[in-house]
Amino acid sequence: MTHIKVGIVGGTGYAGVELLRLLANHPNVDLQVITSRSESGIAVSALYPNLRGHLDIEFSEPDVSTLKNCDLVFFATPNGIAMKMVSELIQSGVKVIDLAADFRIKDVAVWEQWYGMKHACPEYIEKAVYGLPEMNRDAIKNARLIANPGCYPTAVQLGFLPLIDHKLINTEFLIANCCSGVSGAGRGANIGTLLCEASESFKAYAASGHRHLPEIKQGLALANGHSVDLTFVPHLSPMIRGIHATLYAKPLKDNIKIADIQTLFEEYYADEPFVDVLPAGSHPETRTVKGANICRIAIHEQQETNTLIILSVIDNLVKGAAGQAVQNMNIAFGLQENSGLNIVPLMP
Repeated sequence: MTHIKVGIVGGTGYAGVELLRLLANHPNVDLQVITSRSESGIAVSALYPNLRGHLDIEFSEPDVSTLKNCDLVFFATPNGIAMKMVSELIQSGVKVIDLAADFRIKDVAVWEQWYGMKHACPEYIEKAVYGLPEMNRDAIKNARLIANPGCYPTAVQLGFLPLIDHKLINTEFLIANCCSGVSGAGRGANIGTLLCEASESFKAYAASGHRHLPEIKQGLALANGHSVDLTFVPHLSPMIRGIHATLYAKPLKDNIKIADIQTLFEEYYADEPFVDVLPAGSHPETRTVKGANICRIAIHEQQETNTLIILSVIDNLVKGAAGQAVQNMNIAFGLQENSGLNIVPLMP
């Protein structure tokens, strides 16, 4: 059996602990090192008691010389960290999967504009493979550096891709209204994500522009063959985890049949292990994907407006982050794609 020596840089955030939860029971993974500057020397299970009995390892200081001994290193760190260490690791033969945004956007100037810092190794941006398996599976198989997609971009792209790929919609008029649980903001202290601030409330944010917008437009443009016009508005929902994306598109033909669109989606994702196209007329709920690496999609049409409405739900920490990273690892190392990811969602 294949055993992959794995290191994780940044194991204390929500995406990091979700990665630990998934890898702890992965049959092909040998966790070698989990780094955290703030928690170095502390047992992982002391910070996250849910891992007690599953992981017997302490956090350690990030050290490239130690990480070089791994086959694969995950970066579950804030934006701007991975790009400072990737070059040395890859040159040492280590594969890297970055859960942050350092290598997602191909245009360096656009990345620097949205993320507010100078890129430390722009030469690796072109070498990085965008890790949306449903779009880039073949490239992921041979990738040394994988840019794990953002949570919003995953839900939005999976909802729009079949329509764009088959040239069925007007790509100059796309709208994505998306709601995320509070865990999407990360584990750092923030007044806006305190219980008293976020509970019993609902709001849009970054309506004038969110940094996931260029990532989504880049992926959809690749499928489209040219640029798309997308209006993307994120919302904060008073739940811990989950993303619900409501997507709007205008068909290019007036006589399009919703039954044909349903069939198209079912056939497009028929062989995808982590995309579930629901029966016609369904309304997916975020609770049906909680804790699992699955995207559930439903298709609707409002006749009066000739508008297609695609509903797409994921767990932002799993298919939107750690689960997709493990899926990418499985592909990159020739494992069964669902290895370690056959998880039944948690309900209620």
